[in-house]
Amino acid sequence: MKKQSTSSDILIGVGLRHNHYEDALTRPKAIDFIEVHAENFFAEGGAAKAVLDQVAKQYAISLHATTLGLGSARGIPKQPLQKLRQLIEQSQPLLVSDHACFTWSSLQQDSNNEERFSPVHAGDLLPIAFNAETLDITVENVESVQQHIARQLLVENLSAYITPEGSTMSEVSFLTELCLRANCRLLLDINNLVVNASNANSADILGDVSGYIQQIPPQLVGEIHLAGCSPAQPGAPMIDDHSQPVPDIVWEGYRIALKHFGAVPTLVEWDTALPSWEVLTDEAAKARAIAEEVLSRDVA
Repeated sequence: MKKQSTSSDILIGVGLRHNHYEDALTRPKAIDFIEVHAENFFAEGGAAKAVLDQVAKQYAISLHATTLGLGSARGIPKQPLQKLRQLIEQSQPLLVSDHACFTWSSLQQDSNNEERFSPVHAGDLLPIAFNAETLDITVENVESVQQHIARQLLVENLSAYITPEGSTMSEVSFLTELCLRANCRLLLDINNLVVNASNANSADILGDVSGYIQQIPPQLVGEIHLAGCSPAQPGAPMIDDHSQPVPDIVWEGYRIALKHFGAVPTLVEWDTALPSWEVLTDEAAKARAIAEEVLSRDVA
């Protein structure tokens, strides 16, 4: 028998966006941590940094980055790494994460008849091919980031709208191997699994989500993300816009994940069409209630 778990073993958080800064500071709720997008706080000083300092006095902080591009073949420029390390030193976050994607490339320039290559950021999270070459690149980049920030990194599975050519591995096999080789952990976004299965025209979306989860060694998952998105329009893909409450199918996926992974820190994301602070934190309360229900049972 495994040890019985309860909801007191799990940390529940919400993503903090600009509209909720004042509410988070003046109307604290029963949440355990706050996630912020790291790049919003890279600037020296200013109002945003002052808010983060105040928030950190009331909540544990999770830093979620979007610019590292861990699968970028050109590597990761020094500046965002330095900014991230500085922010980590200042905020002492509970968790640090980014995505299994590429964002960086190089632009060829001619200057005084000399060929130069300048780093260019895509401004989006672009999908990577799941193969041995990309795995080697991503492992090297993750190891470099972890060495630079002196922290273990969580790597999030991506919602993607195309399948890159050259994939020879499944996403779950790729990410599992990445975690084992780079000594990082996985940030499992359950809504992204639902979006990808939906866009692949799956006949059994929850079954696909469950199958994905069951393939991951439990010790490799360091955080779970929950979110909702707008329903897909006829003939169009489902877009992961984080604009809705967590839907039933994601809650069902969360139950499956809790049974498999145990008490993993869990975050509710809501990035567009933002609700009131009460609605957002009610979603976190629902996550805690589900965790209490699932984790309080004896697991054979």
